[in-house]
Parts: sequence; C-alpha cells; structure tokens
Amino acid sequence: MTKNIIPLEKELSFSRFDLMSEKYPDNTAVLYLGEHFTYKHLKNLSQRFAGGLRQLGVQKGDKVLLYIPNCIQWVVAYLGIQKAGAVLVPVSPIYTSHEIEYMINNSGAQTIICMDTNFGYVKEIFASTNLKQAIVTNLVDLLPAWKRGLGLLFDKVPNGRVDYDDKILSFKSILKAEPLKEDVKINPATDLSYILYTGGTTGFPKGVPGNHIGSTSYINDVTNDVAGDHLKEGTDVYIAVNPLFHIMALGFFMAIGLNKGNMVVLMPQPQVDAILESIERYKVRWLLGVPALYRMILENDRLGQYDMSSLVYCFCGGDVLPGKVMNRFKEKYDLPIYQVYGSTEVGHVTYSKIGTPPTSGSIGYPLESRECIVVDPVTLECVEDGENGELFVTSPYALQEYYEKPDETEKTYVKVNNKIYCRMGDYVSCKPDGELVYMERSADVIKHKGYRVSASEIEAALQDHPTVINACVIGIPDEKVGERIKAIVVLKEDARGVGGVELIRWCSERLASYKVPGYVEFRDMLPKSKVGKLLRREVRDDERRKMSKETRSA
Repeated sequence: MTKNIIPLEKELSFSRFDLMSEKYPDNTAVLYLGEHFTYKHLKNLSQRFAGGLRQLGVQKGDKVLLYIPNCIQWVVAYLGIQKAGAVLVPVSPIYTSHEIEYMINNSGAQTIICMDTNFGYVKEIFASTNLKQAIVTNLVDLLPAWKRGLGLLFDKVPNGRVDYDDKILSFKSILKAEPLKEDVKINPATDLSYILYTGGTTGFPKGVPGNHIGSTSYINDVTNDVAGDHLKEGTDVYIAVNPLFHIMALGFFMAIGLNKGNMVVLMPQPQVDAILESIERYKVRWLLGVPALYRMILENDRLGQYDMSSLVYCFCGGDVLPGKVMNRFKEKYDLPIYQVYGSTEVGHVTYSKIGTPPTSGSIGYPLESRECIVVDPVTLECVEDGENGELFVTSPYALQEYYEKPDETEKTYVKVNNKIYCRMGDYVSCKPDGELVYMERSADVIKHKGYRVSASEIEAALQDHPTVINACVIGIPDEKVGERIKAIVVLKEDARGVGGVELIRWCSERLASYKVPGYVEFRDMLPKSKVGKLLRREVRDDERRKMSKETRSA
C-alpha cells in the first residue's frame, strides 16, 4: 500500500477526496435517503458551494457555522467551506439559541448554515451576533423533485417556515454559482481548517481550533495503519451513523470513505431498523457506533429479520464499551467490536488493532502521530506500567490552545519533559506493550449517550436561575446511556414554589437536550474546599456509594 500519496506537510483536508474524484468519478461517494451522489457530482457541488460562498463575500479565514444534522448538504458544505479557505465551525443541530449565540460571537462567524426547522433559533439571535447572512436548507433539498414531493405529501419530512430576503438565502440558490476553480493558497500547518466546541470548566464551551495538517495526520493513520490492507479502495462500504459535527465521526467518514473512493451510507438519524436494513441492502462492511447503538441493536425485537453477514469491521467510540455488550455482540455475530478513543482537543488518539481481539476496558494503542504518557495528576511524573494515572496526549501536528481562551488553555495544556501535552481528564493504565486500559474519568466529564458533557456548563446554566445559589452536576452510571445526569441544587432561603420540573425546563431552554439533567435533588449545602471550590468528585463518590449500598440491600 502507498502510504503517502501527498507529503503530509503539504496535504489539505480535501486533497485525497479530490484525488479519489479523479480516479473514481462514477463511484458513489455518498448514498443518502436512497439517492446516489457520485464523486464527480459531489466534487462539482462542493466547488459550486465554494463559489457561492465567495459571491457572498466569504474569504479565506472567515468562519462559517454549520448548524445542520447528517445530510448530503453537510458534506457539500464541509468540502465547499474548506475549498474556499474558510473555517468550518460545526455545531449540534439541536443546540438552543442561547448556545449558538455564544459560539457565533466567540468564533466570529458571520455566516451560518441551518435547517428550516431550527431557523427560529437563528432568527432569535441574528441581531445580537456578528451574523451577516444565513443559508437555510431542508433534509430533502438535494433529492429529486418526486422524492421531495412524496416526503412532503405523506408528512415524512419535517419543515419550518422561513422568510427569505437578501440576508436569508436558500442552500439551493448558493449552488447556482459558478464553481470555484482557482486554488486558494492554504498553508496546512498555519491556516485553520475548523473550530470545534467542547465543554468548558468555567461554564462556557471552549473552541478548539484545528489546522489542516492536524486532522489529516490522524485520518491518514486510521486509513493506512489501523485499516491498512483490510480496507478496499473503491469498492468498500461504510455506514455513517454518528453525527458528523463530532470529530470521531468526521474523521472516520473521511478515513474509511471519501479518502479511499468508497461508498458512505449516510444516515440522517440513528434509527436502528433503518440502520440494519441499510447494512443488509448495501452490504455494509464498516460500522462505527457508540455503546448505546450496539446495545440498541442487540435489543431490537426484529434483529433476526436482517442479514448482517456483510459486516466485518465494527468500531465503538464516545465511551468505553461495557464488556457485557462486547461479549453479547461477539456471541451473536462472531465479530469483535474494536475501540476508538480521542477528544476534540487532540483528535483521534488510540485504536484497537484489527485482528487482535480487544479486551474489556481497553481503549487501544496510540496512533503513529499521537504520543501518550500516563502521569500522576499532581506531580506530573510518569507512573509505572500498570499503575493508574491521568492520560496526557501530544502531537507535533495538533494546535495546542483554545480559541480566545488563554486561561482555559493554561489549565489544559501543560509542559512535561519540554513537550506540551493535553490533559485528557481520563485516568488509564498502560500495559508493557503500550495498550491503554481505561480506569475512570474526571468528575467534571459526564458521558451521556455517547456525548462528552461538561458538568460545569450545566451548573452554570442552573446558577443563572434567580433562585439557585449553588449547583453540583454529576453522572450516575447507567447501562443504557452510560451515565444519567443528576443535578444537586441549593436554593435561596426565600425561594418559594421552585421544583425540579421548573429547573429542568429552565435548562431545556438554554442547553441541548442531551445536556439537560434527568432529575434534580435539593440540599441545604454542598461540600467545598477551604478555598471555596466545589468538591464534585466527593459528591459523585458519595452517590455511587449509596447506589452500591442500595444494590446490595436489594
């Protein structure tokens, strides 16, 4: 296998896609809602979108916020933004106006791409942000007219009302532009490719800037070293279930799909029956999911109706896969589920080795472009193999900062042995052969339905409520969703009539649905250190002790 088609220091995030478009122009690049988009067609659409952005005044380095779910427009916009030399800012399509207002202002985005169904949130904050224009689309915009008509006729396609004007434009109108054919001069090492947002320890999300070489470094590792000869060029099939705004999903999408001339079956929603039917119909060989997806597959009542024999390579990320789920899947399909580990700050970090049965709790081996050490979180001294410590990661290709947040940067990026490492907040042990085994995570990080949720962000939202004087948010272990989100709240003495329902509603208006606490407990006080810092880990450990006691009593 040829490992370096293009020298890494010269490679852009879309370079290999362009090569595959020339080599396999008539291959299906993306299959979306039954419609085949070939490499040639997808490249043309992305160049037209880049040309349309240029006509709107979007220049190299400008930020474009992408606020839509998995659909073919996401892929077109992603490639078009990159080709125009602009900076992609992908966010969850279920974020509220409160969340996207902050991200727009922090990133400096002046253009947003949204759905007609979440345009209402954009309209709410248009005047209070830097936005100059919004590009609005619908899930079926790029499908044939007869499919769009049937979907609308049978009320299968959600849609919202949009009043178009010179600042509110349709996605399809942008595609009427002439393709952008001149090459934009981009430096892969210094020019930004994206800004991704992750939870902040101060209550506000942190923007993680990424250059082109940073993302291509780990994508190439996955393509060449992890998949290697197991991946067929031009004939393989991968099903994309996870949201593309997540770094894990986007990296796998490019590594297994578009960078190798393969077909990606793009799912707009993670509906289990639709996923299983697509695996059978399109002979899917590669699957990436979160633990909840594999659990839902195994618990599906109609599982026996689908032929899953084409599946060969199954990967799991977003959280550590429970051994029970791993074993049940192996018994059912005689297939291992390989583990993926990474973060927004450093990209993909570790993978299981294909052909080596993964063990429960393992998060795999570091990629070639990532260096991992396990340290004592207090002394920052490396621990011995087999001992528990915090995982630190570095890469010569990754940017080591948060966007416009020097204080947050200083807390997370630290110098060890003359190198800058990112503190992962996860605690692991290292085997003599380099395999990393997950032990536990930081008390601030909650893994809920595959999402990495910041407890501090939820606490900040709760403390904005006029009756709340303190809040502590923790994760409670749960087999189905990883961890349930619980809020423990202290109210003002004169608070009257405020209950858990109101506080949950308050959070729902300010946070994406996956961040909203499942239930609320009220207390008179919360434990704090001598300097007034909330002892979240102490609260979490106390809750787990109570759960353990209740389980033994039962």
